[in-house]
Amino acid sequence: MYNVFMFRQMRRIKQQLSKEECSRVLKNGVRGVLSVLGDDDYPYGVPINYWYCEEENKIYFHGSREGHKIDAVKRHDKVSFCVYDNGVQTEGKLGLDYNSIIVFGRIKIVEDFEKTILICRKLSAQFDFGSEYIENEINKFAKFVMCLELIPEHITGKRVNES
Repeated sequence: MYNVFMFRQMRRIKQQLSKEECSRVLKNGVRGVLSVLGDDDYPYGVPINYWYCEEENKIYFHGSREGHKIDAVKRHDKVSFCVYDNGVQTEGKLGLDYNSIIVFGRIKIVEDFEKTILICRKLSAQFDFGSEYIENEINKFAKFVMCLELIPEHITGKRVNES
């Protein structure tokens, strides 16, 4: 396990989301920003779609087998991942109230090809592409895809108003 004291406490504790609320936002979302330690130790944040497997408490991504993100992951496995929902308008308030989640954890390349296929199916099923289209794409491109598995060490979330 990890040392819980290595992560900061949330400063605005009244806005903090429960573990269940964080899980709900992750489960209902499809896009976020994955941040890695990139070239020359510059932070590199990449918008990316994802699949949150609630049963495993893991977050999965897919993409090319090469590039800036993969090079960074191979060098350093600590990452952060940020997700936020669409927000809601609250009567009498300016701006939207929305929930944001930040996940800190370790990321690794998924080596198992069958698991890669499963992840691609789960990721694609979140969008309205249709199963025939998804299977055709997997058959054509699976050998070129690399999946990543984020194992959360700390998840924090808060509800904020953008005004």
